[in-house]
Amino acid sequence: SKSFVFPRAPGVWAMWRLSCAVALLWHDLPGIRSLSLDDLPANVKEVEYAVRGEMDQIAQGLAEQLKKENHGLPFDEIVPCNIGNPQVLGQPPITFHRQMLSLLTNPELQTKNLYAKDVHDRARNFSEATRFGAYSHSQGIPLLRQQVASFIQKRDGAKVGVVDAESVYLTDGASPGVKTSLGLLISGASDGILIPVPQYPLYSAAITNYGGTAVGYYLDEAKGWSVSTEEIQKAIDRFKVDHPNGRLKAFVAINPGNPTGNVMSRKEMEDIVRLCDKHKLVLLADEVYQENIWSDRQWESFRKVAGEMKSKVEMISFHSISKGYYGECGLRGGYMQIEHIDPKVAEQMYKMVSVSLCSNTLGQAMTASVMNPPIKGDASFESFEGERIKILESLQRKSVLLAKRLNGLPGMSCQPITGAMYAFPRIELSKAAIAAADEAGKKADLFYCIALLNATGIVVVPGSGFKQEPGTWHFRITILPSEDKLPALLDRLEKFHRDFITKYGNSEL
Repeated sequence: SKSFVFPRAPGVWAMWRLSCAVALLWHDLPGIRSLSLDDLPANVKEVEYAVRGEMDQIAQGLAEQLKKENHGLPFDEIVPCNIGNPQVLGQPPITFHRQMLSLLTNPELQTKNLYAKDVHDRARNFSEATRFGAYSHSQGIPLLRQQVASFIQKRDGAKVGVVDAESVYLTDGASPGVKTSLGLLISGASDGILIPVPQYPLYSAAITNYGGTAVGYYLDEAKGWSVSTEEIQKAIDRFKVDHPNGRLKAFVAINPGNPTGNVMSRKEMEDIVRLCDKHKLVLLADEVYQENIWSDRQWESFRKVAGEMKSKVEMISFHSISKGYYGECGLRGGYMQIEHIDPKVAEQMYKMVSVSLCSNTLGQAMTASVMNPPIKGDASFESFEGERIKILESLQRKSVLLAKRLNGLPGMSCQPITGAMYAFPRIELSKAAIAAADEAGKKADLFYCIALLNATGIVVVPGSGFKQEPGTWHFRITILPSEDKLPALLDRLEKFHRDFITKYGNSEL
């Protein structure tokens, strides 16, 4: 058989090229595409998530430029201080949990006695409960949910009440649980969700996406980002004026605070529980940084506080394996746990999580394992405890160093970092700097952060991405760079900041 030969006549080639050009042009005409930007829901287009926003996109472009031999940039690496991602900045994983995970992913290794006995025992116990390559129960593997329930029980004490494994939902990190909960709470713009300002932008983004109204209550920066019932009441009053027929549905409490690095006092927590009881609000307790405490203040869960108050407040709590001393962000594990939620609502919650079949099973296993680490007497305890203490002590030293260095800069102030993984310093920007930002079409703190990135390779997040009190400017920076690199990084930040002030003047000008 003869192969087909395309005609070589010039006229034929010209017509073919013309037809291709017309097809491409036709496809790009407005109204021709099946899905264009104009077709997207307004809620989707209004969503903003600053942690992976413009700063992150600029950083990715610079990272590509750095791969060139003569890149021409004044730095040799991008340092991602914009996100709480410990292992990307060099924090090692906890050996016990990773060894256990390796046995789950390679079951034939379970018979080879490669690791300590307690590692093999846990892997064998988990493997007997399921096949990790198979879908699980939509709430999570029952044995692993029971493990998480046991952790919560031990953490909060027996006086608060028994934790039913049926109240636990294993999730791919804390974020899916937050979004599921908000999806159940929001019907439209008349539904308000009280969120702290500053806040983690997952909340404002999800509320916007679901068409609800974010109702911000301001934290008191001068008092260590504390929560006051007076500020919350002001937020409630504003909502009632703006939405006379609206209904406040839930209260978001982030403790320890993100981005603010604060830890709530017992009084603050009790005030919040009483307020939720009074206004019939569901309490959404974001507690993913509960292992990251850098002060003498004792951290307590909202479940424990409410239980000891004999409150029946409806509550959904969130936790994750992404933070703490374990920092397993990429393995995507976490849980939400419900208290005093109507069983009929819980049925709907189960229905919604079942739409995604289940969370990833290895993340479920890591969540159960992380929440139940080796204890004294176990074969791996000494090595585990050494790793845990080393990481936490390093994080504490870095939290002190970071706040001290930031407070030493002119026109910058930083509250003590008492919890979580971030500093949220306030920067005083001059009229000239604000005017330059306006001319560039940027918010003033974003303008500052872009200039910092372009000069140093340090990626931070502007405070406007978290919401902040009008007329103030901030940025969020993590405490996560390794101790051997953090001082030099702060030297670069200091030089940039002083150069910026020299160029634009201080805040009085």
